[in-house]
Amino acid sequence: MALILALPVLVIFGHVFLPTGDVWQHLRETMLGEYVTNSLLLLFGVGVGVLVIGVPVAWLVSVCEFPGRRIFQWALMLPLAMPAYIIAYTYTGMLDFTGPVQVLIRDLTGLGFGQYWFPEIRSLTGAMLMLTLVLYPYVYLLTRAAFLEQSVCVLEVSRTLGSGPYAGFFRVALPLARPAVIAGLTLALMEVLADYGTVAYFGIATFTTGIFRTWYGLADPAAAAQLAAVLLSFVFVLILLERWSRVRARFHHTSSRYSNLPRYQLRGWKATAAVAACLLPILFGFLIPAVQLSIWAAQTTSHWVNPAFAQLVFNTFYLAALAAVIAVALALILAYARRMQGGFITGLAVRVAGLGYAVPGTVIAIGVMLPFAWFDNTLDAFMRAQFGISTGLLLSGTLAALLFAYAVRFLAVSLQTVEAGLGKIKPSMDDAARSLGMRPLGTLTRVHLPIMRGTLLTALLLVFVDVLKELPATLILRPFDFNTLAVRAFELAGDERLAESSSAALAIVLVGLLPVILLSLTIERSRPGQRQRMQNRGEARQNEPLAVPAGTQTA
Repeated sequence: MALILALPVLVIFGHVFLPTGDVWQHLRETMLGEYVTNSLLLLFGVGVGVLVIGVPVAWLVSVCEFPGRRIFQWALMLPLAMPAYIIAYTYTGMLDFTGPVQVLIRDLTGLGFGQYWFPEIRSLTGAMLMLTLVLYPYVYLLTRAAFLEQSVCVLEVSRTLGSGPYAGFFRVALPLARPAVIAGLTLALMEVLADYGTVAYFGIATFTTGIFRTWYGLADPAAAAQLAAVLLSFVFVLILLERWSRVRARFHHTSSRYSNLPRYQLRGWKATAAVAACLLPILFGFLIPAVQLSIWAAQTTSHWVNPAFAQLVFNTFYLAALAAVIAVALALILAYARRMQGGFITGLAVRVAGLGYAVPGTVIAIGVMLPFAWFDNTLDAFMRAQFGISTGLLLSGTLAALLFAYAVRFLAVSLQTVEAGLGKIKPSMDDAARSLGMRPLGTLTRVHLPIMRGTLLTALLLVFVDVLKELPATLILRPFDFNTLAVRAFELAGDERLAESSSAALAIVLVGLLPVILLSLTIERSRPGQRQRMQNRGEARQNEPLAVPAGTQTA
């Protein structure tokens, strides 16, 4: 199973060893340098942006007290529900020459076209800003979790040694949180390399746009695969850098009791600055785009209150639900196999199967299409030669190819969730089930699955939302005349019908809020001692004397 799921990546790497053709030579002499330069600039700009936003706000909501902190600690995750290509469409519609912002400027000043300066949103800098606004939550989430784990025991020791807020942050908390910061940064940068909708709409030449142009414009699958292999090497370099950053770094939480660390009380201008630092990313990364999408959707009801849009919603939800069930089923098989036989081979197979999430959707789509097309053509040629029958395309251009790509791309999401759920079940329960005559399959279905019901639902939801937002793989592999919400929004935005694309975009954003809520609850409960504190509260309530209504006689 792991080898089958690794097939797209193996196919892409296999094309590295094939002889290059004229198209590849043309790309190397003309466009490859621009692809590399723009991709590196995007990585640098977005990397700096997500660190500048994500780390400070994580520190503020973790160890400081200021107005609105409880709201900000979950609201800062809201931009995670806004796909990058959707926020790019929204701000383009707002900031273009015909958008409401520039129209207001001309109305107020009386200036005409070319008489005033206004920043160009469709630029490399604009793409950096759009991607930063929606990707900083990766750094925020992991860094905040790291700060919450540290603050119980480490920071109170630093305070007793005279460390103030700044020294505690730069000398203690930040160095200890470095693995989490690097991990969040790596996730954000991999999303940058995987992005297609934003850079294609802004007209920026990167690897993902180059793969599409080579595949569709130059009609050379081999050159597209070789370009995808170069992109894949960038991804693996990021993974290796993240692994290297954690070499010899081991961090353990040594306290088993909950210690309520007093927060730094921010007042005056410091409290105002903290509120502004937390509010601005939410405002520009979620609230303004969401409000604008809602306004456009209200103005274009005739374009989405109709049977065609209902069919579009059905296609999207049906495809996402089917892909989620397949991914969770595969994850359950692999995770249970690792639990039953945790040897080197099984562990390696599970790791190989989970590589897909680090691979951009464009690369996976090319890696799926090439072997599927080869199989279809080979079978068709054989049937024509032997029986005079044409089998046509059995796999290419069907939902089977698209679902396989989704399984490869998002298996890691469900696999991590399922493995975490299985890890909470004591091995003694397996032994007890086996002693009562249950075989492994019976133990899984009658013992593990009922206990893991919530975990499986979480895994299904996470994969469902990821499939809902996936754009490049769907664009390449979808069947003819089969659209999803993401594809429809991309097509309408490409035709400059931004207001009409708002309904599909808004539906994706609203569904994307569900995993954000789950993540917020999970992080809050992950603080060391949190479960013990809740148990202590419950015991305290049980020991409280019963409340007696006024006027009631008691012995």
